[in-house]
Amino acid sequence: MAVPTKEFTYEVRLEDGGVLLADGSGALDPPESWKPDHFLVAALLTCTLQSLRYHAERAGLETSGRGEGHALVTKREADERYAVVDVGVSYDIALAPDPGDDSIAGLLFKAERDCFVGASLTVEPDYRWNVNGRAVSARAAPS
Repeated sequence: MAVPTKEFTYEVRLEDGGVLLADGSGALDPPESWKPDHFLVAALLTCTLQSLRYHAERAGLETSGRGEGHALVTKREADERYAVVDVGVSYDIALAPDPGDDSIAGLLFKAERDCFVGASLTVEPDYRWNVNGRAVSARAAPS
C-alpha cells in the first residue's frame, strides 16, 4: 500500500492597495520598491535557509546567519519570453558546534535539494556558502 505524500498548502490574498495576507492574517505591506521579482529572490533565500535549519537541527546543530540574492530577468532565447534566466543566493552562516567540512557539505546539499522554491525554478539557482568563516560547497553525503 502506498504511503500518502505530504501536501503543503499556502494561501496569499492581495488586498486593494497592495497589502498581502498569508493564510488570512499576518499583513505584509511592502513598499512600492518591492516588485514580484524581489519576492521570488526573498522566497529562495528564506526557503533554503529554513531547509538548512531543519536539517541542522536534526543533526543537533544550531544555525545563525544571513544571506543575499539576485535574479536576472530578460528574454529567453528559446521562446523570446521574459523570464528569470539567472538566480543566485549566497549565505554567511554559523553552525555550532562546527561539524567539519564533510558534514557541512552534506547539510548544504540537503538544504539546496529540499527547498521547494529552488526546486520549482526552471533555471538552476547558483548557491554560495560561507560557513563558520570558510567557503564550502554542497555535495551529496556519502552513502
